[in-house]
Amino acid sequence: MKVLIVGGAGFLGKRLASTIATQGGLHMGQVAQLTLVDLAFPEEMHKDGSFKCIEGDFSEASVMQSLIEEKPDIIFHLAAVVSGEAEKNFELGMRVNFQGSLQMLEMCRSRDYHPRIVFASSCGVFGGDVKQTISHTTGPKPRSSYGTQKAMVELLMNDYSRRGFVDARSIRLPTISVRPGKPNAATSSFLSGIVREPLNGQKATYPVQESAKFWLLSPKKVIQNFLHAANIDAGKLGDDRMITLPGITVSVEEMLQSLERIAGPKVAALASYEPDEFLQSIVLTWPPYFDTSVAESLGFVKDNSVDELILNYIQEEKIKLPNI
Repeated sequence: MKVLIVGGAGFLGKRLASTIATQGGLHMGQVAQLTLVDLAFPEEMHKDGSFKCIEGDFSEASVMQSLIEEKPDIIFHLAAVVSGEAEKNFELGMRVNFQGSLQMLEMCRSRDYHPRIVFASSCGVFGGDVKQTISHTTGPKPRSSYGTQKAMVELLMNDYSRRGFVDARSIRLPTISVRPGKPNAATSSFLSGIVREPLNGQKATYPVQESAKFWLLSPKKVIQNFLHAANIDAGKLGDDRMITLPGITVSVEEMLQSLERIAGPKVAALASYEPDEFLQSIVLTWPPYFDTSVAESLGFVKDNSVDELILNYIQEEKIKLPNI
């Protein structure tokens, strides 16, 4: 079986590739070829013999043509211009998030080849009334260019699957926290930074009031859900291929309280409020309440608490906690 990860050098792409290479987790067969494509890869990934790294922009036809010609059985489509960057650079977001995805689907259709596609969508496809509870039947109503682009691709994935061109499933991700590494251009980046930076002894800021609530999921659970999505039989999904993943509703205040319980008040005090109107205009339109009973009935998973979410990060990153 051949597997392609589009966006393989990204945070989730690297974790997914490593998990498949070392642990497997895909039920369709033995992975004989694992290929990653992204703009650039760190040297250590090029040296890793468990997968092949292809450098290039997936939204360029010349890059994807050769990869699609190999007819991978499973395509994990994780590539995207993130939310803040897509809002500031409309043309780039449209070219990569929308047109690049459409081009990939068209390449599959024109070759009469029917791969299973796991598309990393976002709960950013929803917006507006943050007091409503989003259910499986709630229609997308994005309030950002990023969310709009994701919603358009979801519809394409549904229709191309309905017509038998591909076998896709769009996985709507909650905000991922806690991400390791450095802050990125995602508008949700602060939801990792207010934990990650203080644990590293650095100051961090959050642009919204502490009462603001968000829908969160840990990286560990996201990878489990990606693999589960790839393993689900198409017959269980029917024509609706949009799945909103389970998560937990957590306020900034609850995150800081959890950080204080785990690492102590001095660590938690390194995070402070610094309002940002641009970030607020996007993140405060994201609904924090979801009914994900359908996804859970299909076997998708979530973290049990914000404490578990933070402790997962500490364990995975081997962070030594200060004496409390």
